[in-house]
Amino acid sequence: MKDWQAMIEIRPIGVVRSPRAEAIDDYWGAVESVIELDADQFTEEVVAGLSDFSHLDVIFFMNRVKAEKIETIARHPRGNTEWPKVGIFAQRAKGRPNRIGVTNCQLVKVEGLRLTVRGLDAIDGTPVVDLKPYMGEFGPRGEIRQPEWSHVLMKEYFLE
Repeated sequence: MKDWQAMIEIRPIGVVRSPRAEAIDDYWGAVESVIELDADQFTEEVVAGLSDFSHLDVIFFMNRVKAEKIETIARHPRGNTEWPKVGIFAQRAKGRPNRIGVTNCQLVKVEGLRLTVRGLDAIDGTPVVDLKPYMGEFGPRGEIRQPEWSHVLMKEYFLE
């Protein structure tokens, strides 16, 4: 085993409370969820200054994805044979090797250790492993390029 392949231990910092209990592919734009940070680990100081930001990157663990659903070969996104076969690292599907999800969402309000967000595509009970305030300087630098099929796939994903 190489040094960089050592086991990584990550402890959740909180949990998502969402009106959605199933991972449905579209219409996440208007979904309001609450991220409940773990009061056993944190005090309100952990979110000091966070309400000054409009958006967050939420990193979460897709704990309901079964090991047998992890994708390691190229496949058609959403099973649509009109789209090319692509590997899991060329899409944002949930069957990822480490089941890590990352979504940029709107921060609606901060109330103690409860963060209300809009547009988070994580279902109820999902463990949150980290949060980062979105800063424009971390946005894309240079021209963005993506295949046409991905625009079609995402057309209704964040619709309200």
